[in-house]
Amino acid sequence: MESLRSHVFLVVLLLAVALPFSSLPQRSSAAKPPESVAVTAAAAAARLNYSEALEKCIFFFQLQRSGKLPPSQRSAWRGDSGLTDGKAEGVDLSRGYFDSGDNVKFGFPLAFTVTALAWSVVEYGAQLKALGQIKAARDAVRWGAHYFVNAHPKPNVLYAQVGDGQSDHSCWERPEDMGTPRTAYRLDAQHPGTEPAAEAAAALAASSMVFGKTDANYSKSLLTHARQLFNFAKRYPKKYTDSIPSASAFYNSYSGYNDELLWAAAWLYRATREARYLDYIVTHEKDLGGTQSSVQIFSWDNKYAGAQVLLAKEYLARQDPSLELYLKRAKDFVCGTVVRGVRTPGGMLFLMSWSNLQYVTAVSMALSVLADYLDAAPASAGNATAIQCDATNVTTTNIRRFVKRQTDYILGVNPKKLSYMVGFSASYPQRVHHRGASLPSIKKNKTLIGCNDGWPYFQAKAPNLNVLTGAVIGGPDSTDAFRDERDNYQQCEPSTSINAPFVGVLARVAGGPPTPSKKTSPPPASTRAPPPPLKAPSPPAKRK
Repeated sequence: MESLRSHVFLVVLLLAVALPFSSLPQRSSAAKPPESVAVTAAAAAARLNYSEALEKCIFFFQLQRSGKLPPSQRSAWRGDSGLTDGKAEGVDLSRGYFDSGDNVKFGFPLAFTVTALAWSVVEYGAQLKALGQIKAARDAVRWGAHYFVNAHPKPNVLYAQVGDGQSDHSCWERPEDMGTPRTAYRLDAQHPGTEPAAEAAAALAASSMVFGKTDANYSKSLLTHARQLFNFAKRYPKKYTDSIPSASAFYNSYSGYNDELLWAAAWLYRATREARYLDYIVTHEKDLGGTQSSVQIFSWDNKYAGAQVLLAKEYLARQDPSLELYLKRAKDFVCGTVVRGVRTPGGMLFLMSWSNLQYVTAVSMALSVLADYLDAAPASAGNATAIQCDATNVTTTNIRRFVKRQTDYILGVNPKKLSYMVGFSASYPQRVHHRGASLPSIKKNKTLIGCNDGWPYFQAKAPNLNVLTGAVIGGPDSTDAFRDERDNYQQCEPSTSINAPFVGVLARVAGGPPTPSKKTSPPPASTRAPPPPLKAPSPPAKRK
């Protein structure tokens, strides 16, 4: 994404974390659409092909690939790129994904992309298999996971970025023609960065579960890297932009690094069932902050909602009192989005003006998973599965209807009757802010298009020359307004961090509920002493 996006995100983060839900703008209960509008929307939704949308959502990752493309590559207009990335540093950083419409590999959001993709497969692998998309989804996970394995050549070393955002954004060129510096930014004990290291640990732990039954050796290797990266992240705690200052203009970490540490520990516990990770979560509960405040957002930066959902599952399985607050916060997340979340007149959850759909897809994924966890809870969980938001009782059916409404909105059931997934339906954005899609394909024009040679294509009013199939873009504003222009990167730029959680959402919507798992014995207990009785949490601090 283009620079300065992180400054806008700060405002939203402050609202999402600092304000109690009662202080947030409320959706008017009186603002219900006319019955005729509701019927029309229902009819439009009934015509949506969610399986097609899922296939295209996964296909988008092929179009964002860096490196030597495999024979199985299906895109007709992409070519090899980034082949020498990392060569000067003695590591192969050629793979991975370009994050958005530029040609930089930003490790922080890229790691979240891999985590979200892997989570989609972990939760909805059966649906993906039934829909014929399990291989494509695993391939997408592996392409990203392999990059992080290579980017982690030593226990306390992680290459967290390839390319310079400022110089890259001064050019409009194809990834196959990149002429800007391909600097590989290294994090180590002297220059640490907790957020990318912890998120990479989460990504590889989640990915190890994707391949546990199909490639056991690879799965074990991913877990080894995940353990080492987590140790690196917590042993040398430091905000990563202190070590890579240039990243702050693009992917600044406003939520800090404790959410990534909690998220990574939760994934490592789930992947390994080793008590030490649960011990870490419980021992450092206050420092990590996952039970201290309610959040309304889930994203590449703020992982608290995701961690709360993962740990809610652990609580529901055996009602460990030390994890009960995570379930409570997960329920608060439901209240803050499904019940109290601000929506546009057309029904889209609205959290920020810049690339709002990246939050909609991630929030929808977390909500989908939580609803399934609640439905699968054992009888011993009792009333723990109930959600009460003030006077409103929220059921898992309510949650799924909300998620489906967001899904339908993205796919074209909105006031514009426009699909915000490129290449899906007859009407979708034509001038996506994306270098490769807007320039002549390397397959048709092998002549070098230099740094400044591409700007006429950027400025052109004509549609993009190549269809960025499956890309979900930033989307409309709070009034459902949208401007399809290439310079409108706030609304027209795609991102892997938008698509990755949407894979899980679409798999669940298209494939239906998970198959009930067989009852198993409880996981290994923690080695810690029994926790003291829980105290009521303090209310979130009010914004000054």
